[in-house]
Amino acid sequence: MKIYRVNMTNQTVTVEDVPAEWKGLGGRALTSAIVGKEVEPTCHPLGKNNKLVIAPGLLSGTAAPNSGRLSVGAKSPLTGGIKESNAGGTAAQKLARLGIKALIIEGQPEGDKFYSIHVDKNGCRVQEENELVGKGNYEVVARLTEKFGSKIGVLTIGQAGETRMAAANISVKDPDGNLRSAGRGGLGAVMGAKKVKYITIDDAGAPGVAIADQEKFKEAARRLAKGLREHPVTGQGLPTYGTNVLVNIINEAGGLPTQNFRLGRYEHANKISGETMHDIIVSRNGKPTHGCHAGCVIRCSQIYNDKDGNYLTAGFEYETIWGFGAHCCIDDLDIIAQADRICDDIGIDSIETAVTMGVAMEGGVIPFGDGPGMLNLLKEIEQGTYLGRILGNGAAFTGKALGVTRVPVVKGQAMPAYDPRAVKGIGLTYATSPMGADHTAGYSVATNVLKVGGEVNPLGKEGNIELSRNLQIATAALDSAGLCLFVAFCILDNADAFQAIVDMINAQYGLNLTNDDITELGKSVLRTERAFNEAAGFTREHDRLPEFFREECPPHNTTWDFTGEEIDTLYNF
Repeated sequence: MKIYRVNMTNQTVTVEDVPAEWKGLGGRALTSAIVGKEVEPTCHPLGKNNKLVIAPGLLSGTAAPNSGRLSVGAKSPLTGGIKESNAGGTAAQKLARLGIKALIIEGQPEGDKFYSIHVDKNGCRVQEENELVGKGNYEVVARLTEKFGSKIGVLTIGQAGETRMAAANISVKDPDGNLRSAGRGGLGAVMGAKKVKYITIDDAGAPGVAIADQEKFKEAARRLAKGLREHPVTGQGLPTYGTNVLVNIINEAGGLPTQNFRLGRYEHANKISGETMHDIIVSRNGKPTHGCHAGCVIRCSQIYNDKDGNYLTAGFEYETIWGFGAHCCIDDLDIIAQADRICDDIGIDSIETAVTMGVAMEGGVIPFGDGPGMLNLLKEIEQGTYLGRILGNGAAFTGKALGVTRVPVVKGQAMPAYDPRAVKGIGLTYATSPMGADHTAGYSVATNVLKVGGEVNPLGKEGNIELSRNLQIATAALDSAGLCLFVAFCILDNADAFQAIVDMINAQYGLNLTNDDITELGKSVLRTERAFNEAAGFTREHDRLPEFFREECPPHNTTWDFTGEEIDTLYNF
């Protein structure tokens, strides 16, 4: 395995052996370790001293189920802290098969020229890019597929990344040529600041991933795949209805944030639910179940067509549907799908942008429920107007610009689709994660609401600090392995499925790691990230929710009642 270091100041590439301290790391563990060691925490996120680190997981490029996740790390222009964002698609597996441990993009060119980076078995090269600058992600992927063939891997930024909007994401081509996103934290803006429009990855003739013990690896992979297929969430609910199965579930639990987090239930939830979406997809000859990367057992993605049966968007996720839907009081799935399509094309995080739309409605730019008006605001972002640039810099920035006090963010990042007063474990994750408000950092909903891995009352305090702590540790380890977050549903209920992951890592690398070693890996990742943020100026006071969450949230009329002292105990490990 090698590390490729791309210096954008002079457009040169060097190849390095992997230092001993990084050999046992992958995915999030590696991106955070590199950012933690090589990036000055007080640097400007869009300046020459930030670095963009791209790394496959420890199991990427193998036959391990659901191991196609790619980690991207940098200092975030949205939060000002460390950021790891991950995505499906084909890039992680291709990089791993090429023997690339990490791709580090550093420096910054002078002038306005954009560049592309091409990676293949012969190395990595930087070239000036003239044709695709200013183009949306769909056109970029289509043109590159036409040029290189359907198997080419692509990472690309849209117009939002080019103009360095703080909510810009990095899009990753999936096996069908559609888009997945390393969505959160504005890493597309960092890529844009490096003047990199896209990265292509050709793994033809790649050496592949060495496995120390093939038989043990295959046996462990079969066990994990079996566990995923047999679990009711990963084997039934997610493949049938996608992540949007959660709309009716979370609405019933009173935790579906509605009208900018005023209510926990949306009266038109069923119109945007996973069940309704499934029926629409089937009636329009779309795909109700679909994998975002090769080897996906869960297949929670889908392809959503418009009323004429033409492709509209893929990977139509619960978070996006909630944000443009219940949060903004819009009950038309077709309008929400159009919003998702625009976000994918211009390369901007659909969670951050959906929450921003609610803040704009709060500020009177358009009324709640105005679907066509919302689509027009997204067009403003695409066109880079003054209003569009305000919106494209996220919910916190927009709230300041409009004088809005009800802005649901932590560390500058928008809250996802669970009200922390009704699902208190996730509120603790929002508050304390080094990433800012991020449900994927420690998904307590699994236990709080779905009763996976036990049962912890979502409306009370008891057990929720420990729950969020343990899930944040476990998630950091999963992200480092390159595994999909949803594997957690299975391993929380099935000890052998977790053991199978440990066994696969041992079989691949010829190691004798224990379950405790994997847990310690997760802890070390969080310590590295917390240390970076502290050096960047974050204190315990940044681990807090906005004050309006002290208001009661109907229907349960609960409040956010954790004290600062209680929250501060979460990282006692």
